[in-house]
Amino acid sequence: MQPGQEFSLRQIAGQLGISFIPVREALRTLEADGLLHTRRGRSAVVAPLDEDGLLGITRLRKLIEPELCANACMRMRAGELDRLEAKISSINPPQCSREEMLQAHIEFRAELLRPAATNWDLKILDRLWQGAARYLYPGYNAVGDTWDVYTSPEQQQRNLIAAFRARDADEARAETERQLDQDETIGKLGL
Repeated sequence: MQPGQEFSLRQIAGQLGISFIPVREALRTLEADGLLHTRRGRSAVVAPLDEDGLLGITRLRKLIEPELCANACMRMRAGELDRLEAKISSINPPQCSREEMLQAHIEFRAELLRPAATNWDLKILDRLWQGAARYLYPGYNAVGDTWDVYTSPEQQQRNLIAAFRARDADEARAETERQLDQDETIGKLGL
């Protein structure tokens, strides 16, 4: 659904073939995440994308991810790096769609940070990553298949793996910051 699009809760329940109650509960969760706004009369509107939202998400990610990445770099085992590196080619186009790629990239980041992250870190980051994904989907569509100006997600992953293999916490931190800056720039393309 597109930002600003209005829909009926009963319509969604009908499309999914389920009762209204679980749809209402799921939509309450989405509303709590700021992804939609419910209205009287049992309808809802997909939350619009705005620059303030993107900037807020990026600011919070910059407070958490670079330091976790630097710490995880020093803790990640070689076998785990081998496994993650082997996965990289299968989670990027043309093997998968942009949407699948973005979700796989989120999972990759979670696995990369896991050695230094608490469960709370990962819960908060997952919400931020999912929020950022709303901006990155249309941004990736604007970039298309040419990554001439940007570092592709695949290359970003390879850069992080290289920093981890070198046990270079400063480079892992700096690469994460570069990636977050690029995510913000690409997210703005989708606004």
